[in-house]
Amino acid sequence: MSGDPSIPLGAPVDTAPARRPEPTTLEGRHVRLVPFDAPRHAASLFALSHGPDKEALWAYLSPAPFPNEAAFTAFYGEAAKKADPLLFAIEEAEGGRAVGHATYMRIESAQRVIEVGNILYTPALQRTRGATEAMYLMARHAFEALGYRRYEWKCNALNAPSRQAAARLGFTFEGLFRQHMIVKGRNRDTAWFSLLDHEWPRAKAAFEAWLAPENFNEDGRQVRRLEDIRAAL
Repeated sequence: MSGDPSIPLGAPVDTAPARRPEPTTLEGRHVRLVPFDAPRHAASLFALSHGPDKEALWAYLSPAPFPNEAAFTAFYGEAAKKADPLLFAIEEAEGGRAVGHATYMRIESAQRVIEVGNILYTPALQRTRGATEAMYLMARHAFEALGYRRYEWKCNALNAPSRQAAARLGFTFEGLFRQHMIVKGRNRDTAWFSLLDHEWPRAKAAFEAWLAPENFNEDGRQVRRLEDIRAAL
């Protein structure tokens, strides 16, 4: 390490690696995330994700809509065996129905960087408290249990709902990687977002205030938006 104070260098960082995520269960009030098990989860997810809106639902995910449940189950049976991406099913807390999935991916434990991605929210999960809670549970686990310092979100730059979700959840937009990928025969520019460890306490407080029962009226509508709560902290 240089001792010359005129040379600009980054701040010293603890170089101990983060823990690699392992299959585990993350319990919430509305949902829980569990290791993906194709025999247990595939039938529900196939039915919920292959309705009339399936083309829009799968537009920005690498696999196309599947021709049948058998193909879906076979694909996810193989995906569930991988350590990176590490696949979780999102189950409803009551009843255990699988309504979505998400992964930890591009895991760099030595750099303490991890990404949340491959997110599928079926219509049964979209715009629910459980949808937000699932992302809270994964972020909390990455920062507090595993020790990561950078939590990433990436998406197709044309995927407006994903970009809006990242901003709502507290990620900071960092820019575009132009012509980053070819997906389904089409160009993909990738939008990059991140949430850092020193930003997590504020984001966590906002998540927990938003998820609190008193933030919802008798009709189940939010009293305060997540963005507004975070801005006020």
